[in-house]
Amino acid sequence: MNITDILNDVAAGKISAADAQRQIEKSGQIDLGFARLDTARAKRCGLGEVVFCPGKTPEQIIKIIFAFKQAGQNVLATRATPELFRAVAAAHGDAKYHETARCITVEINPRPEPVGLVAIVSAGTADLPVAEEAALTAEWMGAKVERVFDAGVAGLHRLLPHVSLLRSARAVVVVAGMEGALPSVVGGLIDKPIVAVPTSIGYGLSFGGFAALLAMLNSCAAGITVVNVDNGFGAGVAAGLINRVGEQS
Repeated sequence: MNITDILNDVAAGKISAADAQRQIEKSGQIDLGFARLDTARAKRCGLGEVVFCPGKTPEQIIKIIFAFKQAGQNVLATRATPELFRAVAAAHGDAKYHETARCITVEINPRPEPVGLVAIVSAGTADLPVAEEAALTAEWMGAKVERVFDAGVAGLHRLLPHVSLLRSARAVVVVAGMEGALPSVVGGLIDKPIVAVPTSIGYGLSFGGFAALLAMLNSCAAGITVVNVDNGFGAGVAAGLINRVGEQS
């Protein structure tokens, strides 16, 4: 029941104001005891609540997915292992595993045709899990996504043929580890918002992506926003929101 239905019941004398208050306080969430699911987040924030899998048991995730399905909401679960997916798939036959992105999706409602354009650029093949997480997230938010993979600064000739594509995008996500230089290079070539994602890929004292993070934060190219290390999901959300603004304008 939504808030309008509750208020109509008050107006019709079917429930008291106190009962209406209690219902409104409970609306928009599902209490599972171990988790309180935010079913109103899509309306507030543009993307429904996403399930972060690490730290949760397979049984908990299975129950969370079931609750979202009962609420008529599509499900995106991130950082899922193949073992976890096998447990989920046994309970939810309609679940799909995106192996490279390490995500599980369950599509209850058909998603609309993708709009706009978000480009995902990754420096190396080792960065693909983070890049695919960003790509899948942006697609889940309704964006058309184009991928440009293995285009790092060690071979800039691999990037240059794709500059026209990057210039046509509403937002560009650039994923890189090592010295994290790729976002600066892309930022010197295009006039679109760039979301940079440092990854924990690197030799020796790369400090788990901290070196790439600092390099991106200190970029001399303007217009670059940086998310946390390996946060492909956060980058995909940011790019998806930028893409929606472009669709509305």
